[in-house]
Amino acid sequence: MLDKAVTKAQATIPLDVQIQGMHYYQKAKKKVVGDNQPRFVERPIPDVSTVPLEEIDVSNPFMFRQGQWIPYFKRLRDEAPVHYQADSPFGGFWSVTRFDDIVAVDKDYETFSAEPFIVIGELPDGLDVEMFIAMDPPRHDQQRAAVQGVVAPKNLQEMEGLIRSRIQEVLDNLPVGKPFDWVDKVSIELTSRMLATLLDYPYEQRRKLVYWSDLAAGSAEANGGENDMDETFDGLADMARGLSALWHDKAARLAAGQEPGFDLITLLQSSEDTKDLIKRPMEFLGNLMLLIVGGNDTTRNSMTAGVLALNQFPDEFAKLKADHKLIPKMVNEIIRWQTPLAYMRRIATKNTILNGQFIRKGDKVVMWYCSGNRDERKFENPDDFIIGRSNARHHLSFGFGVHRCMGSRLAELQLKILWEELLARFDDIKVVSEPEYPQSNFVKGYSKLMVEVTRKQPA
Repeated sequence: MLDKAVTKAQATIPLDVQIQGMHYYQKAKKKVVGDNQPRFVERPIPDVSTVPLEEIDVSNPFMFRQGQWIPYFKRLRDEAPVHYQADSPFGGFWSVTRFDDIVAVDKDYETFSAEPFIVIGELPDGLDVEMFIAMDPPRHDQQRAAVQGVVAPKNLQEMEGLIRSRIQEVLDNLPVGKPFDWVDKVSIELTSRMLATLLDYPYEQRRKLVYWSDLAAGSAEANGGENDMDETFDGLADMARGLSALWHDKAARLAAGQEPGFDLITLLQSSEDTKDLIKRPMEFLGNLMLLIVGGNDTTRNSMTAGVLALNQFPDEFAKLKADHKLIPKMVNEIIRWQTPLAYMRRIATKNTILNGQFIRKGDKVVMWYCSGNRDERKFENPDDFIIGRSNARHHLSFGFGVHRCMGSRLAELQLKILWEELLARFDDIKVVSEPEYPQSNFVKGYSKLMVEVTRKQPA
């Protein structure tokens, strides 16, 4: 009865009001009893050879920022490919670091459940959102099917011209001969334009989508991010208002006889399984949050990674400039080399054994995609960026099994077109300072990359 009452209240009270109410409750609670939010202070990460094996904690959100992740994961792959950390700020968890073990876990949703979350920690109190990436079949399949059509091959063909024109517009307006931030001017701008298109969201407000994505993916409780509780709740309340208004506007236009579009909101409204999603507000917010984060982080950070990789491996850049037909192969290598989302978490549904380790029912099991993509047992010279690598397409960045990334082909298409247009315009893209990274153990990305471009001279 209590569950029914809560469900009815959630369906009646506007979602942004619910979030604001939970914000006030959390602030009052914090004043009285404090909170259990993990606190992270950046300190130099020691050389991995000096750390006892049982003390290795790859959930440290500064691991990627300080460039220590490669030796730490290599040691785990070599010495403890299924490794238990008992005392992290996120509680105990298993790290799965070899390619084949990760595939085995990712494919077996009956033993390793995606519910209720996909991050090492927990979501902020009061934001118990539900999203289909953190559901198991059959619910996962039903909700994913409702939006899968937006990235169907036929629709991607129709979108290709629009993607190209927007990339051309952004690149034609880049400053030439002086440094600028590639992350802001190119990666964020292009992904915000794509997100606005996929959601049919007001184009002039497209940067809001990226801001909301960063808030949703950056909580300290979930993945060690550096966030302010007031900013998080205020931003998510604004997100709830904006997306709810978009939903109701779409519904009203459809009711008035307007032809349905092929955006994500319309597809959700057109499916029997999700047409009343707005009445399940935490599920509504969670799924829209998932689609926004998924459309932002992977593509955005791969767009930046390609520039950095080609600067770190200039011989590969020269090879690409000499043969533009290598672009599709390079796209696969970018996504493998970068691994924009470092991991996914699962929960063991029963006692089981993985690579000789006994895992108990209820244990957290973290599949470190970034480690599997650097596994020497799968990829030769895995830390090198090699255009034309024979098995680059078999990377882990999109996951495996039922939870494989829905938008993988769209991400590849955007990267392919970006590099076609870049090579048509510029002789060089030079990184002029060290990249800056966000504080997170989940989003393996970039917050800033200063570059300078040299435009091609007319023949």
